[in-house]
Amino acid sequence: MPQPQKRIPKSFFTRSDVLQVSRELLGQHLITEIDGERTVGRIVETEAYHQDGDKACHAYAGRRTKRTEVMFMEGGHAYIYLCYGIHHLFNIVTGKADVGSAVLIRALEPVHGQPLMLERRGMERLEKRLTAGPGTLAQAMGIKKAWTGTDLTDPPGPIWLEYGDQIPSADNIAESARIGVGYAGECAQWPWRFTIAGNPWLSR
Repeated sequence: MPQPQKRIPKSFFTRSDVLQVSRELLGQHLITEIDGERTVGRIVETEAYHQDGDKACHAYAGRRTKRTEVMFMEGGHAYIYLCYGIHHLFNIVTGKADVGSAVLIRALEPVHGQPLMLERRGMERLEKRLTAGPGTLAQAMGIKKAWTGTDLTDPPGPIWLEYGDQIPSADNIAESARIGVGYAGECAQWPWRFTIAGNPWLSR
């Protein structure tokens, strides 16, 4: 098991620039602990979303629904929703309360608990599809919609983040258009997807 690192505090997530938070989440560790079994993944791909002018954001123009209300909580809370009624997608709320911004975690590099991840995914060997994609990583990590609204900075809890690796320079971070948001018009082309350049666990 990897040595325990410092839990990422609320102040990391409540910063106003969702793009900065999205970039700086790269290299950090996402951790779940369910029934005493821990899984750890290194974040290698993220996407940023913000209500102001971003038609790809669930909270666009301040839209508040039963599902999106979590996005208006203070940064550091989990926003988890079902995509196509099947895939649980894990996001981290950012900014101050009532801001409406979040970061989608799109891919992880497995660090610990790979046998349990494989079991959850119904796989027999370690390969990219284990955690390369937001729905697959949530399944591998045991993340469920029931956790939406969880404070990721307030122990104890089933899910949290710890400091991992600091990505040393902009040369190691690639920016590109977000995936699967073609309905958002010109916003679909915004370079709000961030990846660790060349990492083999990226979703694409």
